[in-house]
Amino acid sequence: MNDKRFSITGTDIDEVKRKNANSGLTYNQVKQLLAEKYRKERGK
Repeated sequence: MNDKRFSITGTDIDEVKRKNANSGLTYNQVKQLLAEKYRKERGK
């Protein structure tokens, strides 16, 4: 029995999700961290 899910183009959906989860911070997460750091530094 094959439990893998593929898109119409043949992409392994679960593999893509696994790789995305292990890829590090997203663009928006980096922006948020930088904004928080800036606010803390400006508050001193």
